[in-house]
Amino acid sequence: MSKPQILLTNDDGIQSPGLWAAAEVLSTLGFVHVVAPRDQFSGAGRSMPSTSDGIITEQQVTIHAKEWTVYSVGGTPAQAVLHGILEILPSPPDIVVSGINYGENMGIAITVSGTVGAALEAAAQGIPALAVSLETDIANHLTYSAEIDFSAAAHFTQKFARWLLEGSLPSDVDVLKLDIPQIATPKTPWQVTRLTRQAYFTALPPQRVPGDRSGPLGYKIEYDPNLDPPDTDAYVVRKSQQVSVTPLSLDLTSRVNLRDFKKLLE
Repeated sequence: MSKPQILLTNDDGIQSPGLWAAAEVLSTLGFVHVVAPRDQFSGAGRSMPSTSDGIITEQQVTIHAKEWTVYSVGGTPAQAVLHGILEILPSPPDIVVSGINYGENMGIAITVSGTVGAALEAAAQGIPALAVSLETDIANHLTYSAEIDFSAAAHFTQKFARWLLEGSLPSDVDVLKLDIPQIATPKTPWQVTRLTRQAYFTALPPQRVPGDRSGPLGYKIEYDPNLDPPDTDAYVVRKSQQVSVTPLSLDLTSRVNLRDFKKLLE
């Protein structure tokens, strides 16, 4: 019987230690094809900018004495998924895994996440997908810090990737979103959750310097667990300090009675 085919990507770029932590554990489940953005692309969502060059570069990487042939793509995480499916892999993968991300992706801002965006793009191609993020300090979100321990996140990546390979997602579940607390161990409990309605990350105005026209926006975490039900992703990660497993749907239609809503518009 042939090995399951797994496409692995991320939004932190091909050099991210989180990507390689995932690659190592996923290789115990099947053949892992690593196709990731050439550059740091956090916050790209599911974007498809026309300015991406689409250049694919084959690289040889040594991880724990094992040689990997991997591919970097000049594009966003979602574009990396498409290049992987349409050009690099000989046939569509059985599953797509996106991560492991430096930093949690929770609440109503997940459409900003390149990690989640890549998984949503895979789901749009009909492929079951897993988006995995590890809670880290904001200072580490755009780094490749070697101080981050990905071992617990890798354990849960393997656990739920195996489930995707052996099972099947129910109707209207297209992506599993995993968020792992930074203090987690392989024995940390996990909970099925929904998205918090709070704005987990709050935008900050640029800190502009006189004479410098550049002014990137900042952000901070401004989450209050006292305002949240205990079944939300942010509450489970931040307050309960457990692993959050959120089923996501590509269908963004509001869950209202459409007939009643039509009457409101008449």
